[in-house]
Amino acid sequence: MALMKDKHGRPVVVVTGMGVVTSLGQGKDENWAKLTAGQSGIHTITRFPIEGLRTTIAGTVDFVPFDNAPDLTTKMAALAGDEAVSEAKIGGEGTFPGPLFLGMPPVELEWPQRQDLARASAKSADITYTDILKGAAAKDFSAMQTRFLFGSVGDALADRFGTKGAPISISTACATGATAIQLAVEAIRRGETEAALVIGADGSANQESLVRFSLLSALSTRNGDPTAAARPFSKDRDGFVMAEGAGALVLESYEHAKARGATILGVVEGCGEMADSFHRTRSSPDGAPIIGCIRNALDDAGVTPADVQYVNAHGTSTPENDKMEYVGLAAVFGDHLAKVAVSSNKSMIGHTLSAAGAIEAVFTLMTIRNGVIPPTINHTEADPAIKMDLVPNVARKASVTRAISNSFGFGGQNVCLVLAAEPV
Repeated sequence: MALMKDKHGRPVVVVTGMGVVTSLGQGKDENWAKLTAGQSGIHTITRFPIEGLRTTIAGTVDFVPFDNAPDLTTKMAALAGDEAVSEAKIGGEGTFPGPLFLGMPPVELEWPQRQDLARASAKSADITYTDILKGAAAKDFSAMQTRFLFGSVGDALADRFGTKGAPISISTACATGATAIQLAVEAIRRGETEAALVIGADGSANQESLVRFSLLSALSTRNGDPTAAARPFSKDRDGFVMAEGAGALVLESYEHAKARGATILGVVEGCGEMADSFHRTRSSPDGAPIIGCIRNALDDAGVTPADVQYVNAHGTSTPENDKMEYVGLAAVFGDHLAKVAVSSNKSMIGHTLSAAGAIEAVFTLMTIRNGVIPPTINHTEADPAIKMDLVPNVARKASVTRAISNSFGFGGQNVCLVLAAEPV
C-alpha cells in the first residue's frame, strides 16, 4: 500500500475511536442525541453548599461518584478513554500501542485536605503556614501527597490503558484539550509513534473555583433559569458557565489504521497555535493572536478559509471573548464567513475548561460524520456587532467535509484544529 502523505509530505493523522462524558450524560450516543435536540445539561448545583455564591449553576457531572477533583478527573477520563479505545478496537486488554497525551486542570489541595493538615498542627486558632508544615510532618500524609501530585492522574490512566512510555500531562488553560491533540498529532507526524491516546478531562467545578471566576466577573449569574444561562454570541450574554467532562480520541497514522482494518472517523488535518501573554485573562484587543492561530491551523492543514464549511466556536458566552472570536473569524474568513455555519456546544454543556478542546473535537467530528450541526441554543437576541450564521436554537442538517474547532484560553493560549472527513 502506498504511503499517504499530507500536503506537506507528512503522515496523515486519522481518528479511529472517540469517547465523551459531559453533564448531558455518558457516551457519544447519549450526548449526541441531547446535543442535537438542543438540550442543556446546566443545572443548579446540588453537590455542595451554594449559599452566598454569586453563581449557583454549573454543568457538573453528578452521575460519577468521586472523592476529590483529581479523582473525578481520573474517573471521567477513564470512562471517555474506555469508549474511545473500545471503538478503535486497538491493542489488547490494557495494552495500548502508543503514548498517552493528557490535558487536565492544575491540581491543588482542597479544603478538606487543608483542614486535615491544620488539625494535625495541634492548634485550633491562629494557624500559620509554619504550623501547617509542622502538621504535615506530624503524621503520614503520603496518600494525600500522592493523590494531589499533578502527575498522579496521568500515571493512573497510563496504568489503566497500558500506554507506552511516560504519559504527557499538560495544562494550557482553556486550550488544554486541543493542545493535547496537537502534541499527539506532531508525535505521529515525526514518526515517533503510529498511535496515540489523547484525553482531555476536567473535574474541578468546586466552591473555590466558582469564587475565583466570580471575582473575575467571568461567570453568568443567570441563576434563575440555568438552562438559559449560557448564551454565546447573544447581545444579552453575561458570562460563561463552569462545567465538567472528558473527551478522548484515538489517533493513528493513516497507514497504521488501514493496515489493521480500522474504521476511520475523521482526519486531523491541521493544528495551529499562538500565545501572546497580552494579559492573564483578557484577549489582545487587536485580535492578532486569534487571527494568527486560525491562520496557522489552516496553513498547517494546507487549506484555505474557502475550504471550511463549519466552525465549532470557542463561544464561551463572555462579552469580550465572544467579540474577539468574531473579530478573529471575520479577519480570517472575510466575505466567506457569511457562508460558514458557526455554533457553540458550550451553550448546552457549559465550559468544560481543560477538557473543552477534546470534547469539542469529538463533537466536531461527529458533526462531519452525521451531517448535522448542533445549535447555539438560547440565541434569542442577536448582537448587532456579531454577524455570523450561528445555527440558532435548532440543529441543522448540512454536508460538512471540513471544520475548525477553536480553543482560546487565559494567558493568550490559543489552539485551532482543522478536522475533516476521511480522504477519498
